Amino acid sequence: MDSGQTIFILSQLAVGAAASFFAIMLWSRTREAAWMLIIIGAIVAYAEIVYSVLGLFGMGGDFLLIGEVPLITFILPLLRMSFFIAAFTVMIVKQSRK
Repeated sequence: MDSGQTIFILSQLAVGAAASFFAIMLWSRTREAAWMLIIIGAIVAYAEIVYSVLGLFGMGGDFLLIGEVPLITFILPLLRMSFFIAAFTVMIVKQSRK
């Protein structure tokens, strides 16, 4: 692994950890459904980063496959975007009722 890849991995982990930390801090202060869904999406995004880093080191869980793609690699991005879509939908519905 070269220094560029190491810097990329460390920066992804650091920024993702900061985003997750602040998301959890916000979680304790809000009870709005849209914000909760965005927070969960941010945490799932960090889980995706951690899983991809573990995969680079050969520690990925390849026990359930869809074709040749591990199931978790397939589900995490879809799950993250699903939470964001749900949050945006909740906000649209909330705005349209005003």
